[in-house]
Amino acid sequence: MNSDCIAAISTAQAPGGVAIIRISGAEALSVAEKMFSPVGATPVAQFKPRYMYSGTISAAGGITDFGLCVYFKAPHSFTGEDVVELHCHGGVELSRAVLRQALACGARPAKAGEYTMRAFINGKISLSAAEGLADMINGESTAEVRAGSLLYSGRLTKAATEIQGELTDILAKIGADVDYPEEDIERTELFDIKDKLAALRARVQTLADSYDGGKKIKNGVSVAICGRPNAGKSSLLNALLGYDKAIVSAQAGTTRDVVEGELELGGVRFNFYDTAGIREEAGEVESIGISRAKQTLSSADLALIVYEGAWGAEETEILQHCPCPAIKVRNKRDISDLPDGNEDIFISALSGEGIEELKTLMRKTALPQGSLAGAFIIEERHYEALSRTARSLAGAENAIGIFPADVVSVDIKEAWDTLGEITGATATEEIINTIFSKFCVGK
Repeated sequence: MNSDCIAAISTAQAPGGVAIIRISGAEALSVAEKMFSPVGATPVAQFKPRYMYSGTISAAGGITDFGLCVYFKAPHSFTGEDVVELHCHGGVELSRAVLRQALACGARPAKAGEYTMRAFINGKISLSAAEGLADMINGESTAEVRAGSLLYSGRLTKAATEIQGELTDILAKIGADVDYPEEDIERTELFDIKDKLAALRARVQTLADSYDGGKKIKNGVSVAICGRPNAGKSSLLNALLGYDKAIVSAQAGTTRDVVEGELELGGVRFNFYDTAGIREEAGEVESIGISRAKQTLSSADLALIVYEGAWGAEETEILQHCPCPAIKVRNKRDISDLPDGNEDIFISALSGEGIEELKTLMRKTALPQGSLAGAFIIEERHYEALSRTARSLAGAENAIGIFPADVVSVDIKEAWDTLGEITGATATEEIINTIFSKFCVGK
């Protein structure tokens, strides 16, 4: 990538206290010189890196603003290039006018994610760290932001690089055997290599297994609220959310479509789906709703089977067809406080009794203790790459002692290359472009 000068507004385009226009490239300081007049005697060309200078910012249309300018000298900047940031007051049109002036002074508009892509190309950030940055920016729950932060800190890159280093050592030993067959690898050393591959595969598999919790962090926990008509499913959704989202009526079958809502529990987003009551005798429109209810249940991470009175055949059938963990929620405790022995929890959606206990039970059921520990594999791309790596290492293990050493090395090299897709060392241009297209302009 060339180092032509790019500029963009890096803060949200909404009224605020401060807006930041970021300029990056070899001519960044030159562009700033044309539009920033410092208060002191130090000219822009002599600005000390990472120091803030106050002064007048010239904007398009004859507009001026009093603000700040900071210079980051290459390679000690986010992009690895010379970077200048102009901090003006946070008006939408004002920041756009400052950007237009930067473009008029020699910069061009930055593309989506171009700053971060330049940081990657200049070795300031790994590919997986860039994805972590995107997750931090776009995170909708505390857990997602935390997991993105772990990715951004380079934790996955470090793990992948360490494993690649050990695979390189193994390949060197095998390569020596291929180049000098008269010095055949000792049988004990061959099995030592096999043991090392098994240990590396276990490490890779542990990383991949954390995706089970990671995907819940990324996408949220999908919760299907199901049961017979008029069991109080809509009332339960409203009680969980703390406001009236679903229509509540004494008439059975009023929920004809899936009603959605979300709530953060334990830092993780829970996505609720209040489904139509499941029963045999239903009209045409209600039957469509029941069909959608069953479809929602089939893809849920957790099911709340709501019932009143006694657990019956209908609830048993729902439970039998439930592909995910389920909580048996007996409702209407305000009418009768006698448990029937089948429920996991007895609540009153109307009075709110037992709702907080239900939330705790949901967290424990959907997110068992330890399932989120180290769960920073939240990207499906990383999971697939790790899974392919584990398969390649297993293939190499199985080939040792059966096939020639050069055949074994093929699987090991494939594992090395696949890990490189995570760090960016072997990622294709298509993968790289797809990742950075997820960023907004200005990042």
